[in-house]
Amino acid sequence: QVQLVESGGGLVQAGGSLRLSCAASGRTFSSYAMGWFRQAPGKERKFVAAIDWSDDTTYYGDSVKGRFTISRDNAKITVYLQMNSLRPEDTAVYYCALAPGFGGSNALNYIYWGRGTQVTVSS
Repeated sequence: QVQLVESGGGLVQAGGSLRLSCAASGRTFSSYAMGWFRQAPGKERKFVAAIDWSDDTTYYGDSVKGRFTISRDNAKITVYLQMNSLRPEDTAVYYCALAPGFGGSNALNYIYWGRGTQVTVSS
């Protein structure tokens, strides 16, 4: 089993920044990806960003390109999401996820999920 614990959510004004962290523990894989998804009230869960652990390839959802940056810390098995120029429409619960092998933007590739952290952007 893999445990994922997110942190760093909170309330911020539009135009501000937040940095989310997700620490993984438990079972390890020879190759995997970690990603962030978000879900606003009454809406479907949507892809935000992902990173392949083997070669640092990154993927971003269209709505966050140029504003969000995903990165990782190998030693800590932690993935980060730096969120800049936040907008009220970024308000959602943000979930960290891990995919054995390829991840990308498809939530079905991700087997392990964190409990989520709330991000609220006020206008």
